[in-house]
Amino acid sequence: MNAEELDVEIRLADLVGESVVDGKGIRMTIFTQGCPHRCEGCHNPTTHPFEGGHQFTLRKITELIAKNPLLDGITLSGGEPFVWAKELAVLCRWVHEHNMNVWCYTGYTLEELNETARKNAGVEALLDETDVLVDGRFVLAERDLMLTFRGSRNQRVIDMKKTRESGAVTLLDL
Repeated sequence: MNAEELDVEIRLADLVGESVVDGKGIRMTIFTQGCPHRCEGCHNPTTHPFEGGHQFTLRKITELIAKNPLLDGITLSGGEPFVWAKELAVLCRWVHEHNMNVWCYTGYTLEELNETARKNAGVEALLDETDVLVDGRFVLAERDLMLTFRGSRNQRVIDMKKTRESGAVTLLDL
């Protein structure tokens, strides 16, 4: 990874230094700014506008991650992380180089993302750097507070390594 790649800026709504509810283990959760889905009942509606939030360099985010030796990985949330796919793929590559894992929450389904990835190298790169994908729009009518790591029954928690190996969507064993 070259140094200039980490100087790229992205717009974030927030960063949570330690979380145990946004994936397995202790994670830094990165809330991206901007979401095209605007799901009814979203628990992060302030992330919807694309002009909100604050600018961060990828370097600043990696510095924050590196300061916490307890982290198992990062979780990308939103907003919609795939709005920032190219930039976040660079961050995730850095995370993997530092022996941590990546969870990503998206309002898109894996099938939609795979279709987009055929034309968008950034989406393809972020999918390649994602270990667990929680996919699908939040559907208020399907909301279930008893679900692990997801908000509505239509959403899936996908083990991306096993999915890539098998060629079929493989859910994470929770």
